[in-house]
Amino acid sequence: MARSFKTGGAPHMPPQTTVAKVMLQVLLALLPGVVAYAWFFGPGVLVQIVLATGFALLFEAAMLGMRGVAFKPFLNDYSAVVTAVLFALCIPPLAPWWISCIAMLFAIGFGKHLYGGLGQNVFNPAMVGYVVVLISFPQAMTAWLPPLAVAEYGPGLGDSLVIIFTGHIPVTGGWDAVTQATPLDMLKTGMESGLMVPEIRQSPLFGDYGGLGWEWVANWFALGGLFLLYKRIISWQVPLAVIGSVVLLSLPFWLADPDANPLPLEHVFSGALVLAAFFVATDPVSGCVSNRGRLIFGAGVGILTLVIRRWGGYPDGVAFAVLLMNMAAPLIDRYTRPRMYGE
Repeated sequence: MARSFKTGGAPHMPPQTTVAKVMLQVLLALLPGVVAYAWFFGPGVLVQIVLATGFALLFEAAMLGMRGVAFKPFLNDYSAVVTAVLFALCIPPLAPWWISCIAMLFAIGFGKHLYGGLGQNVFNPAMVGYVVVLISFPQAMTAWLPPLAVAEYGPGLGDSLVIIFTGHIPVTGGWDAVTQATPLDMLKTGMESGLMVPEIRQSPLFGDYGGLGWEWVANWFALGGLFLLYKRIISWQVPLAVIGSVVLLSLPFWLADPDANPLPLEHVFSGALVLAAFFVATDPVSGCVSNRGRLIFGAGVGILTLVIRRWGGYPDGVAFAVLLMNMAAPLIDRYTRPRMYGE
């Protein structure tokens, strides 16, 4: 006697995913780091995220209209929002509003749609916008806030809005009373002046093994990155290669002369290295495809970051390192293609 059983769908069919779902998961992974950023440095970063997102969606719609492409599928995929949030996390919290406008014009218009839109860009759009404004407006892009724990004046949401939209500082002393050098900037200028690393680290801007506040922000971004690894949104090769290459290359120099070279963890937990390792360098479009290629790509980002920090003109060179490796990604993939079965 034949029996029938209830069966579900075929177990070998993978769950359906979309660009929008992936981008929403990336935004969710960024949330802990954003909250930590606002906690340690004030609500200005939240204003920058809203500004950058608004301009990104505006320019996304404008470029789609110029190209004669339907609005809805691309405005609803959140890719422009991710670009905006990544950019906003890289600029000073009190940067003037027009910085986001110019950056998103280049990020969305030139870095993304000039190459054909989503999935066809050669360079990471967020880093394109960041580098354009960093080179063009260095004064506005170096007005960083100290952590609220050591700041003489910590602007709230109202003061942040006034400063961002009008440029007026509502305290005596102007920008000098509000901003301060970053830990990486202090390390670079101090070492160039002949100071030893332990002397430089006596500043209250330094924490246990990185910049005060910055090390916690990096930790929370790392937690978000581990979430993306768990969800298989990103692969492990790029983050491991970025962070591993920085630690392995800086460790011998620190062991040989700790007075003249920062602790390797200082490089990791100061600046934007952790954010770049998990959220920027892992971009599947502008990065490498093969597993060996991803390791080489990530190592290149880490090595170039160290080179720029040590001998370049900028305290942190993560954005330049990513863009340079974006240029090399096609060549790396060409020479690291997996061998075909039977070849």
